Amino acid sequence: MKIRSAKMTDAAVIADFNSRMAWETEKRRLKPETVRAGVRNLLGDRSKGRYFVAELERNGKTSVAGQLLITYEWSDWRNGNFWWIQSVYVQEEFRGQGVFRALFHHVKKLARARKEVCGLRLYVEKDNGSAQRTYERLGMKPTHYKMFETDFVLQP
Repeated sequence: MKIRSAKMTDAAVIADFNSRMAWETEKRRLKPETVRAGVRNLLGDRSKGRYFVAELERNGKTSVAGQLLITYEWSDWRNGNFWWIQSVYVQEEFRGQGVFRALFHHVKKLARARKEVCGLRLYVEKDNGSAQRTYERLGMKPTHYKMFETDFVLQP
């Protein structure tokens, strides 16, 4: 398995994975053109975040098996950035084979090497027990925060 930074040529696969994830986790259909534009926008501007992809060889052909996005949140309490893990998706046929674990460890190693990064965070769908157990096995802990939002795009 190879973990690498995503490139603009990965935009279509990433957008497809994001749409699949939205359906699997929230039964939400996203507008494909909006997702594609959002992925391309981020890939073109590293200040917004950074996608990583896991590649595996299958039948002599290399394919993207999974992805992970990090975005940044400044913490004045810690004088550092949290890297938020988002847009996690592993293709169904590769689940349970350590794809997310490899992506997570890659990002964790990068984060620990940077003095301005104070930690990793993610949010998870409240009923996704499988994902929650995975995150706990990787050493992440639940927090006491609940998340609230006002969504101007998906909830007008």
